Amino acid sequence: MTSETVEPVLTGVRNFREVGGLPTTDGRRVRQGVLYRSGHLAHATEEDTAFLSRLGLHTVFDFRNSADQALEGPDVELPGVRNVNIPLSDPAEGAEFWTMVREGDLPLLRSLLGDGQAEARMVASYRLMVGQRTAEHGRLLRELAEESVPALMHCAAGKDRAGLSIAVTLLALDVERDAIEADYLESNAPHRRYRIHRSPGAGGGMSPEVRELLAPLFEVRPAYLHAAFDTITDTWGGVESYLSEGLGLTPGLRERLRDRLLEF
Repeated sequence: MTSETVEPVLTGVRNFREVGGLPTTDGRRVRQGVLYRSGHLAHATEEDTAFLSRLGLHTVFDFRNSADQALEGPDVELPGVRNVNIPLSDPAEGAEFWTMVREGDLPLLRSLLGDGQAEARMVASYRLMVGQRTAEHGRLLRELAEESVPALMHCAAGKDRAGLSIAVTLLALDVERDAIEADYLESNAPHRRYRIHRSPGAGGGMSPEVRELLAPLFEVRPAYLHAAFDTITDTWGGVESYLSEGLGLTPGLRERLRDRLLEF
């Protein structure tokens, strides 16, 4: 892996990184140059676009909903790259969320996010994404197994919907659980964080209290990922049943997925 693919300087795309080299439980590693993750590509600069075009991507998976896309704009077009939109949250929920973040005054934020409500919201979101988005995650893994690599997965900030989808993919590859969590938590690095924008007239602005109230929504925390894993155990009894019964991943598809994404 070159230093360029490890930490490229992308000015209009947040939270970009390659998911390569992670160890599996049977001693293999995720292949370099086949799996990437990021925030949305709507604000990619010409230099960003040129870099992304050099990756040889087959498919970009966009997990944003219509509200996200209306707010941020469509992804830049990468020549010869297939774009697949698989929304992982309800558009109305997205609109409500961003209105609260950008416009909500301090009393509203306190009432909706204070006293642990923000963390609870995130935990519930992760549980729902695992429990109710099996068709979407099953489709994603089948696409990866059949032809769609090299692939880039992204949502808005590249941390929750993309982070969980990457985690599900890594579970299917038998990547070690500690390595999955370490990659997930990389989204907290200062240079990767989503930049929160508040309307000029929003009460409280970006005061320390507002930042504290919003922090659980814009950070990744072990408790969120653990909630997803716990939901897999509670609902299906474990990862193997989740993959086969929940996502419909047959042994043959899983082997093709491993062959495409793992080093030999």
